[in-house]
Amino acid sequence: MARKPQDYDDIPGTFVFDAERSRQGYGINMFCMSLMKEENRKAFKADEAQYLKKFQLTDEQRDAILRRDYNRMLELGGNIYFTAKLGATDGHSFQHLAAVMTGSTQQDYAAMMLAGGRPVEGNRSRSGRDKPAKTKAKSKAKAKPKSGSTAKRK
Repeated sequence: MARKPQDYDDIPGTFVFDAERSRQGYGINMFCMSLMKEENRKAFKADEAQYLKKFQLTDEQRDAILRRDYNRMLELGGNIYFTAKLGATDGHSFQHLAAVMTGSTQQDYAAMMLAGGRPVEGNRSRSGRDKPAKTKAKSKAKAKPKSGSTAKRK
């Protein structure tokens, strides 16, 4: 089933992890979470393709995992914090993964982040660029008694 397009799908280089993407990536994320246990990491490293058969994955998801295509895993519903467990299983730092995902070296990625990160220009939603931010309606808060109130406190 195709994913329903969202207003925020046009943010360059970003796959927003929303409810739909969470459902789509359940298998990827459960696989990645399984890597928290040493015996599972060993079983995975011994025969990756066989180990992945334990999880409900699409062919695209399985291929992305085996190729370590982190951006594709995110597009297919992987959560960045869960997929980082796969990188850690391979002995990589989060900085390494972020550099790979942005197409830069670890040194260039670190320098960019230390300089304040990616510039906003060219990296925000194209469709929402000139629209005001959506806000939720304010809920009616319960009135708090004023100081010096005669209300009894327990």
